Amino acid sequence: MRLAVKHSTSYKFSEPVGRGIQRLRLTPKETHGQRIVDWTMTLHGAREELTYEDHNWNMVTLVTLEPGVSEVKIDCSGTVETTDHAGVFGHHAGHMPLWAFGSQTVLTKPGSKMRAILSGVDVPSDDTLDWLHALSNAVCDAVAYETGHTHVDTTAEESAAHGYGVCQDHAQIFIGLARSKGIPARYVSGYLMLNDRIDQEASHAWAEAHVQGLGWVGFDVSNRISPDSRYVRVATGRDYREAAPITGVTFGMLTEHAAVQIAVEQQNLEQ
Repeated sequence: MRLAVKHSTSYKFSEPVGRGIQRLRLTPKETHGQRIVDWTMTLHGAREELTYEDHNWNMVTLVTLEPGVSEVKIDCSGTVETTDHAGVFGHHAGHMPLWAFGSQTVLTKPGSKMRAILSGVDVPSDDTLDWLHALSNAVCDAVAYETGHTHVDTTAEESAAHGYGVCQDHAQIFIGLARSKGIPARYVSGYLMLNDRIDQEASHAWAEAHVQGLGWVGFDVSNRISPDSRYVRVATGRDYREAAPITGVTFGMLTEHAAVQIAVEQQNLEQ
């Protein structure tokens, strides 16, 4: 499938920026089942300093904000060809060893509420793949998908305790519980082509778990499926913070408004 992606992020500040630096994980890479046809990034109110691969093999663009600006806009667009591999991404590669994805982070560490979800998974854990699918369904059953309640710093345990969250929360709960059973797991950020609309207000997130004999296998907990050709992988990490589209530090102002616009649609090969 050939997917056309547009991603625009803008920030308006209540007073001029003193200085700022940001890490942008907004450039997808060619991976198993994914080929980048073209990809461009345009900056307004910021300038690129360098591009590098981080420890998770994510493509990172380091930018500095122009002093005195009151608005910053980042526009990305491109075309990606994807192939459906039934959610199987394959063998582990990268700078991070596989064992590093078995340890918990502040965002994924289970508490009593998450352990209660785990206790409801009735598939024997010796069948790893079936157990992971059952875990995905159990998380979705226990934590309703509702926007506006959680934020980027909400932990998996906090979301489980509240009983609601978004794709970020679902993924981190799944990751924390998989790790608690000795299964390496990681967070994936990217895009999903929706069947009912093109325009979206946020990017997507899902999880991957490492299964003996298969390698990394994807689980979109929020949609109860494994990723197919409608998905574009952009960044991975041990949790949201390592795969977040934009992170950084700014000085000398207050953020007044932030807006994200995303469009993902299938592109005809004749175009």
